[in-house]
Amino acid sequence: MSLSHLSGRHALLALSLPLGLASLAACAAPAPPSPTANASPANTVVRAPGPTAFSLPEATTTAMNEPAPTSPIDALRDQVLASSQAWETTRSLVDEVGPRFAGSPGDRAAIAWALRTLTARGLQNVRAEKVKVPRWRRGAESARIVSSHPRELAVAALGGSVPTPRSGITADVLHVPSLETLEALDRKAVEGRIVFFSTRMERTVDGSGYGKAVGIRGAGPSLAARKGAVAVVIRSVGTSSDRIPHTGSTRYQPDAPKIPAAALSVPDAEMLERRLTEGPVRLTLSLESEMLADAESANVIGEVPGSTHPEEIVLLGAHLDSWDLTPGALDDAAGCAIVIEAGRAIASLPRKPRRTVRIVLFANEEFGLSGARAYAEAHADELPRHLIGLEADVGDGKVLAARFLGADAARPAFETLIRPLAPLGVKVSSEDARGGADLIPLRAQGVPVAELEQDATRYFDVHHTANDTMAKIVRADLDQAAAAFTTFAYAAADMSGDLGRIPDEKRRFR
Repeated sequence: MSLSHLSGRHALLALSLPLGLASLAACAAPAPPSPTANASPANTVVRAPGPTAFSLPEATTTAMNEPAPTSPIDALRDQVLASSQAWETTRSLVDEVGPRFAGSPGDRAAIAWALRTLTARGLQNVRAEKVKVPRWRRGAESARIVSSHPRELAVAALGGSVPTPRSGITADVLHVPSLETLEALDRKAVEGRIVFFSTRMERTVDGSGYGKAVGIRGAGPSLAARKGAVAVVIRSVGTSSDRIPHTGSTRYQPDAPKIPAAALSVPDAEMLERRLTEGPVRLTLSLESEMLADAESANVIGEVPGSTHPEEIVLLGAHLDSWDLTPGALDDAAGCAIVIEAGRAIASLPRKPRRTVRIVLFANEEFGLSGARAYAEAHADELPRHLIGLEADVGDGKVLAARFLGADAARPAFETLIRPLAPLGVKVSSEDARGGADLIPLRAQGVPVAELEQDATRYFDVHHTANDTMAKIVRADLDQAAAAFTTFAYAAADMSGDLGRIPDEKRRFR
C-alpha cells in the first residue's frame, strides 16, 4: 500500500524514516513507482492535464471498526501541531535581534540571524539577495497642548515624516473625523492649522477595520497640506486603549508640500477630541526626524528542493523587518517563525514534495516594499514557474479561513488542497484572496496567491507599537497557524496539475 493508506502511527513513522525503511513501515507492501530520474528542463513545466490536485482517501473504517487510516499529510499536520518550534523561533528573533528597521544595525543583525536560522533548520540554498532600502531616522518627538489646561501627549512620528523646525510648530487644531470631511472644507478653514484626524479603527476578526481607517495615515498629510495645513496628527490606527502610539508609513504625494505628521495614542486622541468640543485647542508639535542616504539590506531565502520538479516553486513569505519602535513579535517575527517552521518540517521529511518550497523573508515591507519589488525583478524569469504564493503577516493568529486567487477553473483544485486543514478549523471562503503586501508584485504578474486568513482580533492592539512583545504571543494559536501553513505548502508543492494564472482584470491589488 502507499504511504497515504498508513495508520496515523505508521504514517508518522514512514515520514520520519528513509524511504527504504518507510516501505517496511507499510507492511512490506510494494513501493510506489519511483519519480522520473531527470527533472524537466528549466523552462519546461511538466504537469498532469488540468488543474487537479492530489486525492485524499475517503473516510473509511476497517473490518474491526477501527478509525479510518491517517494519510501522511495528516500526520505531518498533526506532528507540527504537537511539536512546532515556531514559538522558539519567534523568541530567538525578538530577544536576540529586537527592533530591525530597514537599513538599521538591527536590520543587519536580522539578516545574519535569518541566514543562521534557515541553515540550522535544514533548508538548502540559503542566501541573502541584496536590496537597496530607504533610510529614515525618527529622532526626538513631542506633542503638547499649550492652551488652557496644558498637557503632554503620547506621540510617534509617522514613518517618513519630515521634521518640524527646531522650535516646533504651534498652531490651532482643526478636528476632522475623516478624509472626506477634510476634502469638503474650503482652504480658508484649514490654512495655518494643525489638522487632527479622529477616525476610529473598528476591531474585527478579519482585520478589515484597518483597511477602512488607515487612509488617514497614508493620504491624510498630503491632503491637509494641499489645503494649507502646517502639520497633521492622527488618532493611532489601532484598537488598543493603552497610552502607546502606533506608528506606520505616510505617503507624501508629489503635488503637495511635505508637512510633519504624527500619531497620538488612542487615549490622548480621545482626550483631544473631548477638549475640542469645549473650545479651541492650541498644540505644539516637535519632530526631529530625517531622511538619510539609502542603505543596503537583503531578502533572505532558503529552500526545500522539489523531488521531481525542483524548478517549480511554492513561495512562503514573511517580512523580516520591523518598525524602529518595536521588537515586532507579532509583526512580523511570528510570521517569519510560521514560514520557517513550514520549511523545517518539510525539509525533515525523507519524501520531499514534487516542487520546491521556497521560504522568503522579505526586506523592508514596512517602509516601502523594497524587498518585494526586488524579488519580483530578480526572479522575473522564474515567475511563470511559481505555482502559488502566500504570506504570513498577521502575527500569531489562528488560521480561520482560506481564500484563493488564480484561474477560475483551478478553484476546485485549491479547495482540495485545503481539505487537510479542516481538522484545524479552517474553512474555505468563496471570496478572492488579496495576498500579503509582499506578494503585490507577484500578483501583478499573474502568480496565483492564497490567503490563510488569520484571526486578527488582537493583532492591532499592539501593531506598530513598542508593546508588540513576546508577552503577546499565544503559543497554541501560533502552532495552529504553523501547522496550517505547513500542510498547505506541502499539499500545493506535491499536487499534480497547476493553479493557472490570475486573470488580467484581477491582477491589480485593491
